[in-house]
Amino acid sequence: MADKEKSVIIVRRPKKGGHGHHGGAWKIAYADFVTAMMAFFLLMWLLSSTSKAKLEGIAEYFKTPMKVAMNGGSSTSERTSVIKGGGADPMQKIGEVRKVVDLDSVKSEIEKREKAQLEALKQRIEAAIDANPLLKQFKKQLLLDITAEGLRIQIVDEQNRPMFGVASASLQPYTRDILREIGRMLNDVPNRVGLSGHTDSAVYASGERGYSNWELSADRANASRRELVQGGMQEAKVLRVVGLSSAVPLDKADPNNPTNRRISIIVMNKRTEESIIGEDAKKEVDSAAAAGEALGVAAPSAPGGSGAPAAPAAPAAPAAPATKESKQ
Repeated sequence: MADKEKSVIIVRRPKKGGHGHHGGAWKIAYADFVTAMMAFFLLMWLLSSTSKAKLEGIAEYFKTPMKVAMNGGSSTSERTSVIKGGGADPMQKIGEVRKVVDLDSVKSEIEKREKAQLEALKQRIEAAIDANPLLKQFKKQLLLDITAEGLRIQIVDEQNRPMFGVASASLQPYTRDILREIGRMLNDVPNRVGLSGHTDSAVYASGERGYSNWELSADRANASRRELVQGGMQEAKVLRVVGLSSAVPLDKADPNNPTNRRISIIVMNKRTEESIIGEDAKKEVDSAAAAGEALGVAAPSAPGGSGAPAAPAAPAAPAAPATKESKQ
């Protein structure tokens, strides 16, 4: 009876074991850290391999106000927008300064350098003449000077020492040597070259209707061009070959002076070259119209004109001998 009345005591002891599960949040944080470090080192690598000019451009982009950037406003270095760009001009030490290029001063500097190059070429040609025994004996017939068009090299005749055959474009052997020696030196400068032929005032028996001083001067200029190329001058350097007959005499007081018979080689400066190229471009339409007329295609008529093609020109008369035996 006493045993039945005893109470049953139940003791519950918790089980001892490892720590509970905390989840994988730490893995996400570690992955973010690794990603950030990778992006940081990638940024450092890009910055180290970028040029200084690009870095300045990137800095300028972030200094530009958002509204200016969205509206396509002025950059930091140009304060012409209503909303000024922020930050300093990357090309200036203090503040923002709009850079204004003085075209006249730049052009003047270019012309100054170009003139110095032509002066140096003139000295080299003069030195080559003095060093070459064959050319030295023709020194008085080689005139070099700097003109508004560039470096002018003139090969003139003497009474007993002409550069060409009598009344022809056939060069003397020593003339070929002179031209080829000059042609080798013209490649030292990038300037283009122009040639002009000149004669004295002695005319042919047929006058201006047949083969005249105009054809003779042009043929002599072209013959000189060929010898310059033979000497090594690049063909593309030639920009102009003209015959001026006796229209521009060297000795105006004596039109029959042998020095008026000459070849002028102009190593053109940039201004002369641009003026010739611009003039040719302006006349391109007129040249096309002239070509159309030569093929028998009627060109657009001018106001009040008939628009009919021009009549074909009469054939040139055969060349007549010179009126003087001294004709060169």
